[in-house]
Amino acid sequence: MSEAATNDGSDDITTVNFKLTESFLDEIDDTWQGRGFNSRSEFIRYVLRDAVEFPTFDRDELLALLDADEDAREGRTVSADEARERFGTDDD
Repeated sequence: MSEAATNDGSDDITTVNFKLTESFLDEIDDTWQGRGFNSRSEFIRYVLRDAVEFPTFDRDELLALLDADEDAREGRTVSADEARERFGTDDD
């Protein structure tokens, strides 16, 4: 896990309040419990720290990943060899 689950004493802890729907909170609770976190707060700190430290995807990239996932589930994929042949590359 990231450092979000720990505090080495060098920074003050601040309480933050925000509003969620009950159904979304239920999803969050199912997720943190299913992934082995000790508490909802630990999970939320972890997710927020991860989002700040590793902002690797923008919205367009996430949408492309969703499209690729759907293609894979629907069998609209090709093997690596087929892709190399189609695009004229080799694996050297």
